[in-house]
Amino acid sequence: MVKVDACIFDLDGVIVETSDAHFKAWQRLAKSLGISFGEEFNEQLKGVSRRKSIEKILALDDRELPEEEIQQLMDKKNGWYQDAIAELTPDDILEGVPSFIESLQGMNIPLGIGSSSKNAPYIIDYLQLNDTFEVIIDGTKVENTKPDPEVFLKGVKAMNADPSKTIVFEDAVSGVEAANNGGFMSVGVGSEEYLGDADLVVPNFIGLTPKELFEKLSDE
Repeated sequence: MVKVDACIFDLDGVIVETSDAHFKAWQRLAKSLGISFGEEFNEQLKGVSRRKSIEKILALDDRELPEEEIQQLMDKKNGWYQDAIAELTPDDILEGVPSFIESLQGMNIPLGIGSSSKNAPYIIDYLQLNDTFEVIIDGTKVENTKPDPEVFLKGVKAMNADPSKTIVFEDAVSGVEAANNGGFMSVGVGSEEYLGDADLVVPNFIGLTPKELFEKLSDE
């Protein structure tokens, strides 16, 4: 069985499902610009910064905008998104996550959050998980966004853990790439079609135990 120093969780799509709120906010913004996209393109926006997301959306129409207008668009999208997440409660934590985390805590394994979202502290607060994670590294604490591993490397440094003995749980392609780039053990949460580069892919946390996960990682 693998030796695990710590576990770092992405937030959106791993602990709680906020991707639909992101999707609808980005679609609404794109529509205001006369640009349309579907769920397949939306996969490219998961785990990346607001600025990079807007750049990707504008690229669909081969369009460039001045910096001031880009900033206004980022603020507008974030306002719509914040309105949606303000309604989150602990009941919105994804099924299987609480028991999985409780089991890790019972094994005295340090837990952290590594999220590109600058809204991570608000989401953690709404979900009442402030005392669950030793370290929360979000988009306000890094200069480089995923697939750069900075967010995860800062997390293990704060927890005094070894990246090669730390598991990163991610639902985004860019997040899996970031974990792999940093030398972490990567677990994709979701579809193997999108997350196949992870060391291991699980559909969700329902019925999953840390022991079972560690054994599967040992077999990879």
